[in-house]
Amino acid sequence: MPMEPLPDLTDLSLADIARLAAEKRLPPVEKWNPDHCGDSEMRIARDGTWFHQESPIGREAMVRLFSTILRREGDGAYVLVTPVEKLSIAVEDAPFVAVELKSEGEGASRNLAFRLNTGELVPAGPNHALTLREKDDGPHPYLHVRAGLDALIVRSVYYELMNLALDEEGERVGLWSEGRFFPLDGAA
Repeated sequence: MPMEPLPDLTDLSLADIARLAAEKRLPPVEKWNPDHCGDSEMRIARDGTWFHQESPIGREAMVRLFSTILRREGDGAYVLVTPVEKLSIAVEDAPFVAVELKSEGEGASRNLAFRLNTGELVPAGPNHALTLREKDDGPHPYLHVRAGLDALIVRSVYYELMNLALDEEGERVGLWSEGRFFPLDGAA
């Protein structure tokens, strides 16, 4: 059965995006606890490309499917899990990449939503925080997706966020979404 086509983010309101995100039914991976079966021989590169045995997985629908059974364990390891098996998967940075931004409103009334490289739509807010993590090569922006899984925000989208934040001319560089302020200036 083919997967549904991805909706065009530009044609959706933030209310539509929030509704679609709420309607999305993901497998209950947090309830599945099979024995660990080994290594999947899969890897998610920093740019969001999925590999199997060092060959890129070219079928977008396959990547979308695998992304729904991805889980992060308590020890920080990533696994692909079904009711009957659990396989390790290597993740170079974050398992998802935020590749597109939609913004509506301004100031404390602003709402933000992101499209991930897997097609998933994620509205930023109390359950999906924006954070900056300081690394050796500078700050890296992330969006919390679900249960220990984050998305690295691509540079072009990060620049869009920063331009919006700088245009706000607030006390701190940052943005509101769903009633929560997310600082983007690196200060705690």
